[in-house]
Amino acid sequence: MLSKVKTMEGYKLDSLDGEIGKVKEFYFDDRHWTIRYLVATTGNWFTGRHALISPYALVSVNKKEHNITIDLTKKQIQDSPFLDDDKPVSRQFEQAYYGYYGYPTYWGGPYSWGAYPYFIHNRERHDREQWREPAPPEKAWDHHLRSTHAVSGYHIHATDGEIGHVEDFVIDDETWAIRYLIINTQNWWPGKKVLVSPRWIDRVSWDYKAVFINLSRETIQQSPEYTDESLLSRDYEIELHGHYNREGYWVDEPVAK
Repeated sequence: MLSKVKTMEGYKLDSLDGEIGKVKEFYFDDRHWTIRYLVATTGNWFTGRHALISPYALVSVNKKEHNITIDLTKKQIQDSPFLDDDKPVSRQFEQAYYGYYGYPTYWGGPYSWGAYPYFIHNRERHDREQWREPAPPEKAWDHHLRSTHAVSGYHIHATDGEIGHVEDFVIDDETWAIRYLIINTQNWWPGKKVLVSPRWIDRVSWDYKAVFINLSRETIQQSPEYTDESLLSRDYEIELHGHYNREGYWVDEPVAK
């Protein structure tokens, strides 16, 4: 199911023994554009810290109730590796974090989830034998994590000029991939928003806060308009990809059996 990041911000987080807080933002990697951590404000029971929750711990997202269920206890979260709020997420921290929870690492193989061609859902993780599949021969990649808060507002450049800025992100809460960036073009075409897939991004200048897309302004202007009331249905996605003459992610992306 597709969900907007800003819609999910503020969702309650229900652990195995009660509410732990609310969603603050998300961290994603800059290679696969996949969510790696949900950042939670933890309230009074965990004063002074934000908790990082891996998608591996997420059981379900309930849009109607505005809550996310996770399969961790408060003690597990309290005893997890500590990260200062003012420090970036380092590889050393992640190795300790993944080791603590026993999760398979995502940076050790060619796929968006490491050695696995698909996301291992909560219901499948009881069979840990599948976590021991050997990774295809590829060196671990050097990733950097980015904040959805920080990247919101980045300028979007087409091949022939700037077209707008990043307003939000659309996440697939089955695979936790970022499927689209919501681009606000109001400075060029008043009131119009469009969707752009990370797969269509040519490069990102993190220093200059700019995203470069290998599409012309006219092509983007004529794409199907996105509104807050738009239904992100497969029909809409097919129309969008058809406009850009691009194959949909659902065609070649492995899925769990």
